[in-house]
Amino acid sequence: MTVLQPGVRAPDFTLPRDGGDRLSLRDFKGRKLVLYFYPKADTPGCTTESIAFSSLKSAFARARTDIVGVSADPVKAQDKFRDKHSLKVTLASDEEKKMLTAYGVWGEKQMYGRKFMGVRRTTYLIAPDGRIAQVWENVKVPGHAEDVLAAAKAL
Repeated sequence: MTVLQPGVRAPDFTLPRDGGDRLSLRDFKGRKLVLYFYPKADTPGCTTESIAFSSLKSAFARARTDIVGVSADPVKAQDKFRDKHSLKVTLASDEEKKMLTAYGVWGEKQMYGRKFMGVRRTTYLIAPDGRIAQVWENVKVPGHAEDVLAAAKAL
């Protein structure tokens, strides 16, 4: 799969989220939205990334930007992850991998010489008009949330 490019309309989605509710792209109409895709809840890199976005949630709010983390983990795992690390960001579950595929983040990965299917760590900044403003592929976690915040402020 190929990631979406800046300028294209973000694919619509409706997903279950932590706490048992559902969320859709249209819920964020007129606001900026950060969608960060992470491989697996409660693993070291994903935890560090989610804590970083959580610690900057108020700064993102001042920039009129919402944050949603998405993985293929079930809602129950997302709830446990959120509670264990006191995360403040919304976490969505795409067990069916429809959204992950539409955003080009579900695909073949390789680790220790083994190939497998999984979520490629990717972040999208979506503009208030629903178009992709910026994409970060193969994200390295340290400093990433700060980079995304700077881009959100500049948008």
